[in-house]
Amino acid sequence: MKIEQLYTKCLAEAAYYITSGNEAIVVDPLRETQPYLDRLERDGIRLKYIFETHFHADFVSGHVDLAQKTGATIVYGPTDMKPGFEAYIGHDNEVFHFGNAKVKLIHTPGHTLESSCFLLIDEKGDEQGLLTGDTLFIGDVGRPDLAQHVIADLTQDKLARMLYRSLRDKIMPLSDDLIIYPNHGAGSACGKNMSKETTDLLGIQKRTNYALNPNLSEDEFVEALLDGLTTPPAYFPKNVALNINGYESLDTILERGLQPIAITEFETLCEDPQILILDTRTPEEFSKGFIPNSLNIGLNGNFAPWVGELISDINQSVVLICNEGTEQEAVIRLSRIGYDNTIGFLEGGFNAWKANQKESNSIERIDASQLEDYLSKTSCPLFDIRKRNEHNAEHVLGAQNIPLNELKHQLDAFPKDIPFVLHCAGGYRSMMAASILQQNGYYNFKDVRDGFEGIKKTTLPLSQYVCPTSLL
Repeated sequence: MKIEQLYTKCLAEAAYYITSGNEAIVVDPLRETQPYLDRLERDGIRLKYIFETHFHADFVSGHVDLAQKTGATIVYGPTDMKPGFEAYIGHDNEVFHFGNAKVKLIHTPGHTLESSCFLLIDEKGDEQGLLTGDTLFIGDVGRPDLAQHVIADLTQDKLARMLYRSLRDKIMPLSDDLIIYPNHGAGSACGKNMSKETTDLLGIQKRTNYALNPNLSEDEFVEALLDGLTTPPAYFPKNVALNINGYESLDTILERGLQPIAITEFETLCEDPQILILDTRTPEEFSKGFIPNSLNIGLNGNFAPWVGELISDINQSVVLICNEGTEQEAVIRLSRIGYDNTIGFLEGGFNAWKANQKESNSIERIDASQLEDYLSKTSCPLFDIRKRNEHNAEHVLGAQNIPLNELKHQLDAFPKDIPFVLHCAGGYRSMMAASILQQNGYYNFKDVRDGFEGIKKTTLPLSQYVCPTSLL
């Protein structure tokens, strides 16, 4: 049996391609099916099963398209939710055969009701690994507040108590030598404190993961699990619905989204308030020139999660500004989280727009060293748009914290009559904030190119980090 983890950093998501003999299984596939089809062709084998650990909230799985293209059977753990496509609903402890290996379904409700883990048993009958989905991460467990948006009478407290029992009754009795293969790593919104590591031994997790502490009572576990949970992104319930009910083929979405749009037609589209202009170039490129009223979310960072945070309507019609050759990547990464209504891209990108002498805007960027000199000569406000926990850990004294995902609702906090400065950690998020501010008529600000990482190298006064008492 060969286990291959396919990790996508933008979503901090791990899918799995596992082979035995002349058959394979795929677990929690991403929306685009070609990588799996390529592997199957390379290995000269057939796909027998597509296992889904649960109805995902943070991305649209590729299970429907992959099953249609391969004839493989989609398998879920026990659930009362009837999928809108052909699927097999397994039961607790059911065993599935592929090649000369086996997979045992272990129902572990808590993250969601149908959440299940899959125990991998090799050709010799030895237990090799546990695919834990969002039930158990490295250093953390899945948040229990997502399924309640789909099922009305569920509460995060009820799900947290289910998860406590699942971990103790189903996971902790398993062998310490099992390798844990989770669905996510650090950066995912499906947990709080995930490690950057994407695999580990179960025995190590039993010793180091707070959620597996055998001395925790059920009430203590629930309190620890629910403490510090932030509001999940608004697109999560919509992704769950797509994963349950099915979706449009990615092939169709690509055909629609990869339509080049000439400048004259593009100008007309720009006048339509129902269409969003999404510029996917780097923050530095965007700052030097961009089409008025466009939103910058760079492909060079956590593109898809920030699309989900900043574009409230998952059905929003989008036209793209891309560096030439990256248009398909942009459409695919949008579709991974269910933003399927890309209607084309500007032919020739911003360079063509500029060559035709069309109107453009720019944003002034300064380095942290220039910020230090600037603030020594003026008392202009400084806005930190990092997350609250980042700001609370360390910040410039006097800086006002308005997290990027809250910015649209706090525009009144930004002055229009005096200059101000923005910064994030490294200049990626602050350019998104800058584009939103310009969309709303703010032009009186500068952006710190190297963000707080650069600021820490200056002599600007910083707050002193205080370790929370809960960590002492």
